[in-house]
Amino acid sequence: MKYCNRNTLVLGAGKSGEAAAKWVMETGGRASVVDEAWGQGRLAELGAQGIRCLRATREWLPDGAFDLVVASPSIAADHPWLAAARGRGLHVISELELGADAWRGDMVAVTGSKGKSSVVKALASTLRLAGREACEAGNYGVPLCARALERADRGAGAVAVVEVSSFQLEQTRGFAPRLAAILNIQADHLDRHGSLEAYAAAKGRIFEGQRGPGCRAFLPPGVSAGAVPEGVAVERFGAEAGCAWRYEGGAVAHGGERIAVTGYFANAVLGPAAALVAAMAAGCGLTGEEIAAGFAAFEPLPHRMERVGTRGGVAYVDDSKGTSLAATQAALRIVGRGVRLIAGGRPKERDLAFLLPDLAACAAKVYLIGEAEEAFYEAWRGVVPCVRCGELARAFHAAAAEARPGETVLLSPGCASFDQFPNMAARGEMFKRLFAGLPQI
Repeated sequence: MKYCNRNTLVLGAGKSGEAAAKWVMETGGRASVVDEAWGQGRLAELGAQGIRCLRATREWLPDGAFDLVVASPSIAADHPWLAAARGRGLHVISELELGADAWRGDMVAVTGSKGKSSVVKALASTLRLAGREACEAGNYGVPLCARALERADRGAGAVAVVEVSSFQLEQTRGFAPRLAAILNIQADHLDRHGSLEAYAAAKGRIFEGQRGPGCRAFLPPGVSAGAVPEGVAVERFGAEAGCAWRYEGGAVAHGGERIAVTGYFANAVLGPAAALVAAMAAGCGLTGEEIAAGFAAFEPLPHRMERVGTRGGVAYVDDSKGTSLAATQAALRIVGRGVRLIAGGRPKERDLAFLLPDLAACAAKVYLIGEAEEAFYEAWRGVVPCVRCGELARAFHAAAAEARPGETVLLSPGCASFDQFPNMAARGEMFKRLFAGLPQI
């Protein structure tokens, strides 16, 4: 482990920063954490664990005899703290890279714009069903440093299935998963990265540390392999002809084998994700029968096209995780015609017109909420009836009152939740509570 016994400054006091600080202390180093918005509760919580909490401002980073800086995902590439650290000659890495250095087992990783959490869960659960020791980590919910701390052997003999965000990859250079994949590239987080090109380049860093013939890179059609180092095998997955792993007709085809796909992934929109799950599971040594069993047993994550229930012949679907317009597009295509769409929130994109054909084909009406309400109304009202509702409760009740048997009330906002909710899960849970309050008919 390269990063033991260091005097380390951790930037950001969220769960990734806390996990990094704990790892540093566990391995004999000293950890100091800075955050721009300390709350007294958080100071006390970290202090009780022996973590030194330092005051800082956005423009001022404390001095100290630090020899390593660990950046949390919340610290953007243009943050003044990073410039200050590098100006002092300090080595800067991400929590992801620190955790990867600590993990002693096998490691596979997935990044992408939408659907990566479901792929990570499906892959890890399929491995466990087949008798392999595996855990989800990274952006999925448990930082990789925390996973390494959970085990005295630091993961030896286990597979860490790591979900990786573009935020984590900004300060990562030595991350070296044996298998790595980009699920898809869609416009997202452009408010942080500035352009689709910069966003895609950040995603491509997932391959930078791969070396040698034992590593494999998985890419969908249309995504360049330019970031993949020489000597690393590239395999394509998707639904198009020519993909080594191809979803078609309820199965993943590879060579002469067909692996049955049932349940959540068994549709044209999510089929390419199934192809990636199959490809990476096979890369971990699983048979086609074991992979098919994993698809059959898979239980989807909440707030991802989650069917909440039916009232009066109307289906209610919670896709609160649909925080980009590309995700909303996918949701519309999965449901098909007769959608009463609840959309809006804090917008992350400017191109609203590309959704027009899908709205025209699938949506009976759109019920708009949040900061994006007016922009969405002006962009979409020419092809589909739209109504400004302001808040989720009002939109929900309006959609429920107007929906007809056979239709679907779909929450797929196409926006972040932070204008009205603390996170997308809180938004989805409100949708479920509103459904539970409907009369039983």
